[in-house]
Amino acid sequence: MNFIEELTWRGMVHDVKPGTEELLAKETVAAYVGIDPTADSLHIGHLVSVMLLKHLQIAGHKPLALVGGATGMIGDPSGKSEERNLLNLETLRHNERCIKEQLERFLDFGSDSENAAELVNNFDWMSKFSFLDFARDIGKHITVNYMLAKDSVKKRIDKDGVGLSFTEFTYQLIQGYDFLHLYQNKNCKLQMGGSDQWGNITTGTELIRRKAGGEAFALTCPLITKADGQKFGKTNSGNVWLDAERTSPYEFYQFWMNIADEEAERYIKIFTLLSKEEIAALIDEHREAPHGRLLQKRLAKEVTIITHSEGEYDMAVEASQILFGKGTAELLSKLDEKTFLSVFEGVPTFEIAKDTLSDGLNVVDFLTDLTSVFSSKGELRRLIKGNGLSINQAKVTTPTRDITAQDLLIGKYILIKQGKKKYSLVIVKQ
Repeated sequence: MNFIEELTWRGMVHDVKPGTEELLAKETVAAYVGIDPTADSLHIGHLVSVMLLKHLQIAGHKPLALVGGATGMIGDPSGKSEERNLLNLETLRHNERCIKEQLERFLDFGSDSENAAELVNNFDWMSKFSFLDFARDIGKHITVNYMLAKDSVKKRIDKDGVGLSFTEFTYQLIQGYDFLHLYQNKNCKLQMGGSDQWGNITTGTELIRRKAGGEAFALTCPLITKADGQKFGKTNSGNVWLDAERTSPYEFYQFWMNIADEEAERYIKIFTLLSKEEIAALIDEHREAPHGRLLQKRLAKEVTIITHSEGEYDMAVEASQILFGKGTAELLSKLDEKTFLSVFEGVPTFEIAKDTLSDGLNVVDFLTDLTSVFSSKGELRRLIKGNGLSINQAKVTTPTRDITAQDLLIGKYILIKQGKKKYSLVIVKQ
């Protein structure tokens, strides 16, 4: 496939240096994307860059994922309003290992093919530089005037009361040297990233021209934001992470399910590998019946499977059905605690002590006297008679049914459902 054409129809090209498409057409090209290792997990804001590498590898070229162990110790001022906290080497190495495990779900690192992906860490070469060597061998090739002209620098210098430390000012030169190093040692001729990285990337192409007499290329994709202009990947509780311990597969799936139609039409091009024809057909079908949320469902499926697994996707779908009255007691018992609490976030909760269940307690007394889920025993008995009460998704058929410790989900929860969709959660304290 033609890499540039593929990215263009997907809406993934913002700027591209002239000659890039011609270079990709005539030879196998190594290209890299830099990843900030300030956490031990990628979040979905990183996925655009990861998909750039994925499409690059599908097109027959070689992806290099650069973990910024050195630059992560400094902090990139691009798109930032203030200086970030710096990380130690032990933390950065841990984060690097975790990031590679996640990248392996998207990229082929293990094959013997010419375009197998590689993970590199700029700490491995930057740590060998003394300050004097770097200033003499690299710094002399790029003028301060050139660096000051970059938008990422100007915005911070012009911001009242913030400024820019010398540490951050050097960032673009260090990133520029990364490109030079990979150009010289990995035959890397293309760097890709978000549109806010254009200044840093072109500093690298300029350094390669001046220092090595070579020609290198640049490609950036648009920064992805939501329809309301908010940063992509953020929820009310923070980032949407690729690590299942930070963001459960259910929460991850729900993020994609809950995006707006306009976003779904853009995102399904960017975050899936579906063909142009299939996506066009999905968009047409969705527009005919938007209430069916066809685009969101397909997008959520594709991204959840590649990020987690098909089994986690199936569990997320089934867990989603619980709130709509379609989940079974068997499914409920399979949920881990994080997913369980995510599904029932925001429902009314009631707390009791575990020893109150030691001898069992009649369901009517349990839900009125002990927990106050219901205020009227008569109302509760009528609900049971009408087949409208469930405990842990199992119908209560008689008011003489007892609640015991055997009813506890994950050892401490009892789920009450009134009617089709009204839930309450009893939390049993140890």
